[in-house]
Amino acid sequence: MMMKLMEKYSKHLEAIVAERTHELVEEKKKTDRLLYAMLPKSVAEDLKQGNPIVATKYDACTIFFSDIVGFTNLSSSSTPLEVVELLNQMYTAFDSIIDEHDVYKVETIGDAYMVVSGVPEKNGDRHAEEIATMALKIVCFCRGFRVPHRPNQIVNIRAGIHSGPVVTGVVGLKMPRFCLFGDTVNMASRMESTGEALKIQVSPDTHTVLAGKGDQFTFRI
Repeated sequence: MMMKLMEKYSKHLEAIVAERTHELVEEKKKTDRLLYAMLPKSVAEDLKQGNPIVATKYDACTIFFSDIVGFTNLSSSSTPLEVVELLNQMYTAFDSIIDEHDVYKVETIGDAYMVVSGVPEKNGDRHAEEIATMALKIVCFCRGFRVPHRPNQIVNIRAGIHSGPVVTGVVGLKMPRFCLFGDTVNMASRMESTGEALKIQVSPDTHTVLAGKGDQFTFRI
């Protein structure tokens, strides 16, 4: 009788341990997904293992910047909730587009959206092509996207891309950020800020890389 009770109790414990282990694994997966959404997977793994994150230089990459033309005026004449809804709908769509390409979303700050290809995973000379194709899809999407609380108003974004070397690093301990540094970042930002609505301004360096891809892309001066 005692042996049967001990055997029953042992099986019960095994079932509880198996259930708790499964729950722990599922929670770890959720935590990892959240961490990988904030940092590149390779960087996140190093942080989890306690490895130091050193600054890394990349000889070639392509960076994309975009923002909304007239965003300040739009924000001032909209409620905070309406602005959040606008950005959430638009950038959720952008996120779906970039999932189709070998790119990494660096950050969104307000209405600014920054993406890079060739970092943190190198991809040879495909970085410019990946960003350019992605940028075309984003602009195409925006041509048909309307401000949610103003259905007759389209969202005019301007975009800029530039290719060159960068240095990457993780900044901070609380809410660490994966950041890009160098003139390539500044030039890509200038390509965006001096661009025109619903157009992609391409730097001469990116043009040179894309020109080597044949007639896949058409440029206008």
